[in-house]
Amino acid sequence: MARVQAPRLQAPKPFLERPAPVSGLLAPDRFMKLVGLVLFVAAAVLPFITATPYIISILTSAMIYIVLAMGLNVVVGYAGLLDLGYIAFMAVGAYTSGVLTTQFGLSMLETIPFVVLACIIAGVVIGGPTLRLRSDYLAIVTLGFGEIIRITANNLKITGGPSGIHGIPTWRFFGWSFADGLDIGGVHFSSKILLYYFVLFVGIGLAVVAVSRLGKGKLGRAWKSVRDDEDVSEAMGINGYTTKLAAYIIGAVWGGFAGTLMASHLSAISPNSFEFLYSALVLMAVVLGGMGSTPGVIIGALFVSLAPEFLREFSEWRYLLFGVLLVVAMIFRPKGIWPANAVLPFLKKREIPEIPPTAAVSVVGVDADYDGDTVDPAAPSAAVDQNEEEGKR
Repeated sequence: MARVQAPRLQAPKPFLERPAPVSGLLAPDRFMKLVGLVLFVAAAVLPFITATPYIISILTSAMIYIVLAMGLNVVVGYAGLLDLGYIAFMAVGAYTSGVLTTQFGLSMLETIPFVVLACIIAGVVIGGPTLRLRSDYLAIVTLGFGEIIRITANNLKITGGPSGIHGIPTWRFFGWSFADGLDIGGVHFSSKILLYYFVLFVGIGLAVVAVSRLGKGKLGRAWKSVRDDEDVSEAMGINGYTTKLAAYIIGAVWGGFAGTLMASHLSAISPNSFEFLYSALVLMAVVLGGMGSTPGVIIGALFVSLAPEFLREFSEWRYLLFGVLLVVAMIFRPKGIWPANAVLPFLKKREIPEIPPTAAVSVVGVDADYDGDTVDPAAPSAAVDQNEEEGKR
């Protein structure tokens, strides 16, 4: 005998129809992706326009700063953790790859797993006991961690002491190295240009796409919830400690990868390359651009890394002018040059429909034929007096 299936329960339809998403080239998301693609192509075409060693060198350093700022954006922008020693993770990645390539003969590509492992261990060691702290206390601990890493590298023999590590090789893939150059269609690409493209496609492309996807995913929403109000997020079932630890570890891995790129770019590292000033500059890039905003962090990293180079003509006055520009930017854009919720005025916005007027509803206990006539206020009191007289009898 055939079984009769009960009708499935269905959720009620919403009272208001949700407006359709904005479409077309002027939709905010699509427009920003298009602008990013255009700028990415322009950066790829730039070496064909001008390929002087100076331009390629400062642009490569600027893109490494973008990778570093993307990692700090996860920690500060998404999770709301004030980290004043983030440059220490860059030092961990740079020294790990430098020691393994110069003393153990590994290629830069083969050092990546060790760099990731070292950064995870460093993130757990410093983040495990300290992420239960908040605000200023966490900032002080991370500042101390950054100084501990620098002083340790300055006193260890394996890290070269104050002299650091020299002769770090460039990237090599299956016997072919960037130092060999590359000829395509009669165009010769030197080792510096190949490293420029490697940082552009692997570093920038991976950093921007991965961090953007993380921010829009479930983990990214948990980070933002902890950032806005940790107590309320824990009341909603989010483990604040593990969520912050995940952000700290991911940021540490990103910083270590940027350190590997910087070591191969400079071919030499020393403890002076990882002072507190550089942690402050990376943090400045995130705050100045806009915390939690991918376009803002890119703009901030480019500004912090390239502005001193553009002001080099002013000699000793360039850092004074750089500081003035920072102050002016923070006065007129206190939330960042490009905040996370910024939308250009000429882009389309989703239209919110007007709420229709609600119909009159009946009240429980009131007769539907009630015509709204006023009731004599003396009637209830008279009934109460009569009941009291009956009770006395």
